[in-house]
Amino acid sequence: MNNKKIILASGSPRRKELLSQIGLSFTVRVSEADEHTEETKPEKLVCILSERKTLAVWDELTEEEKKESILIGADTVVAVDDRILGKPADETEAFQMIKLLQGRSHQVYTGVTILRQGGLQPFEDETNTCSIQKKQFFEKTDVLVYPMSEEEIAAYVKTGEPLDKAGAYGIQGSFAAYIQGINGDYSNVVGLPVGRLYHEI
Repeated sequence: MNNKKIILASGSPRRKELLSQIGLSFTVRVSEADEHTEETKPEKLVCILSERKTLAVWDELTEEEKKESILIGADTVVAVDDRILGKPADETEAFQMIKLLQGRSHQVYTGVTILRQGGLQPFEDETNTCSIQKKQFFEKTDVLVYPMSEEEIAAYVKTGEPLDKAGAYGIQGSFAAYIQGINGDYSNVVGLPVGRLYHEI
């Protein structure tokens, strides 16, 4: 990576696992960026929020850290019929989300923003006088879920697994029992399309 230090602007344990899985060394700086937006298109939403998270951490770096680092931020949402499903607020909402997803296909979108000094695409940081470099992309994966009874949905929700995950499920957890198939990048559904990310960097 041209002797750059990689910083992940996310506290997600799944994203940390994925980066470690492909052998990258990195540090974590959690973003406290505001995630409220009126955007309704999932592919645009994930790009907006990944950029916002990444810039929030970028602004906290020293000038020396900016010169030495590649900063990566990401945001993931689940969408069904273009309706965006974020993280459920409680078990009731988690139940309703899973009920909406069962027996049909939906899409998982992850937007990724990469910032560094030097590169090909100039990008003016609105909060800084210097220019930084940005590369941004999103991945979409189609996921098909088996039909589920209300008892199965309730039992899954009771595990607590859905409460910190977009769309109220984790494909790498016990919900794998209900995944009929996927079309696209599996790691994207987990939370970070690491294959494409590696090659984009």
